[in-house]
Amino acid sequence: MKNKTSTNYYFVTQILIAFLLVFSSCERDISEDAVEATYPRIADIFTDNFVGMGADFIKFYEGSNFESFTIDRTQGYQSNTSIKINVPNASNPNGNYAGGIFMIDGVGRNLTGFNALTLWVKASRGVTIDQIGFGEDFGENKYMATLLNVDVDTGWSKVIIPFPDPSKLTNERGVFRYALGTQGTSGEAYSLWIDEIKFEKIETILQMQSSIEAGNNTEINTYQGTTNQVRGMQTVFNMPNATNLVVMCSPSYFEFVSSNPSIATVNSTGSISTLNQGIAVITASFNGNETVGSVTINSLGAFSFAPTPTRPSSQVISIFSNAYPNVPVNYFNGYWAPWQTTLSADFTVNNDNILHYTIFNFVGIEFSNPTVNATNMTHFHADFYFPGPIAPGRELRIIIVDFGANGVFGGGDDTRHSTTFLAPTLVSQNWVSIDIPFSAMPNLQSRSNLAQIIFEGGDNSSLYVDNIYFYNN
Repeated sequence: MKNKTSTNYYFVTQILIAFLLVFSSCERDISEDAVEATYPRIADIFTDNFVGMGADFIKFYEGSNFESFTIDRTQGYQSNTSIKINVPNASNPNGNYAGGIFMIDGVGRNLTGFNALTLWVKASRGVTIDQIGFGEDFGENKYMATLLNVDVDTGWSKVIIPFPDPSKLTNERGVFRYALGTQGTSGEAYSLWIDEIKFEKIETILQMQSSIEAGNNTEINTYQGTTNQVRGMQTVFNMPNATNLVVMCSPSYFEFVSSNPSIATVNSTGSISTLNQGIAVITASFNGNETVGSVTINSLGAFSFAPTPTRPSSQVISIFSNAYPNVPVNYFNGYWAPWQTTLSADFTVNNDNILHYTIFNFVGIEFSNPTVNATNMTHFHADFYFPGPIAPGRELRIIIVDFGANGVFGGGDDTRHSTTFLAPTLVSQNWVSIDIPFSAMPNLQSRSNLAQIIFEGGDNSSLYVDNIYFYNN
């Protein structure tokens, strides 16, 4: 079985910082707040008179600069206290983005009496909050709701995050989440202030259409034994200011159904399992109402696997393979705008992970944190599969990039080498194993800080890739 390393930046390091800001000057009758003895109904998360009750810890995302979070005792929306997030500059060695969650340590809150999370924000300059919402608890994250790309100016403004379905929020532990990074061409640091975080019941919020796949009818050509994921779950709300607001939702708010369960099934998390050859259409409903969008599964039958690597692990540095432990990878698709068209539609067949590039013209894989020292390796290897026909003159260029002695991109000492392959090496509907000796890469002046692999020469068709590694022959 392979055991590939995922590089998604939202996994937690479990850094806990005691928040425990003292609640003062506010006596409450517990019977007024409790819907059930174990699941209290409490609106406030961070307010002037009621700070952090039941939301006693902030946990940071992996890679987040944990020094960015502070309490400002000099200013707030209606007082002299607020949360201040100092987003570092682009070159900060401790990380250049800030992100974390407020999580209740223990029994969660019953939020069925509310329909929105609200907060007041301002910034030291005009910026955009990448993500802000609630429902993440580093567990199931079952009922997350998120706003993307929220604009913030230098004056206080109110942000409202509607609940997709309040009836499901009977025991919610992840009461607030945020993620934002360095912005602008200069990469300068900036500050964000947040105050009056609480749950509210706002009668003038009107729920409208919900959708999957962002409202599109998508098609996936896949194989027996694969797993795919329904994506783009969202619901639209008409807000008190008469504008429409899109809220991204977790799959658990939806009920999914397959038109042909003998071909493909779908579970409550939106995971699609393809069982046999044929066609099945995945649709969904939200709170009893049909949603917009669908996923059509075109199963092509049994999958042809790449050759299983047989080299000993001691002679391999693996970038992507289930046969070996993999080094940390920043990404398998850098989406290098503006010329790249390549999208990713990676899939898994019988626990074997496959990189799937669609609309392929070129794609960059980066593993720069840390870079790879391959001075003891002699070759590069990768397996490629072209599911469509090979057009006359079709090329595949493989470019290996070293970041030089300073180990950073663009430092003046980067080197690279490009190797081009044509038919008859490239064939359709068969795995092509390519091995390139480093001795045949004269333009690669060093391999002590290898950091990128680039595939070029696509004709906007599809390409599967597996078993990317360096080895000593």
